[in-house]
Amino acid sequence: MTSPLNRYLQDSVNTASPGKLLVMLYDRLVLDLTLGEEALRTGDRELANDKLNHAQEIILELRTTLNVEAWAGAPGLASLYGYLLTELIGANIARDADRVAACRGHIEPLRDAWREAALLAAANPAPVA
Repeated sequence: MTSPLNRYLQDSVNTASPGKLLVMLYDRLVLDLTLGEEALRTGDRELANDKLNHAQEIILELRTTLNVEAWAGAPGLASLYGYLLTELIGANIARDADRVAACRGHIEPLRDAWREAALLAAANPAPVA
């Protein structure tokens, strides 16, 4: 049986706009990085590995779905995603919380920018042709 919370979360994802979905992914990415960093600092290797692996999966999804032909900044963003993947793999292997924090430092401003863009898009929908 599906819990009311799980049903609510699933409905939220199913009805979200593309912009909102992107922000939700970035929010989860920041959460995973924060929890992974904290787990590394406290020595919880299993939790750190779980959170950092999930963060890598999110970054892979973001990079895979990025249309590099859509706008001039897309290739740079794709390169940043590649860099973040490399750093997170290295941080996980080396158990380096500072490297995770540095990755989060790159992601948080992006998340905030995407959130603002999604709000602007929702406030000013494109006309239907």
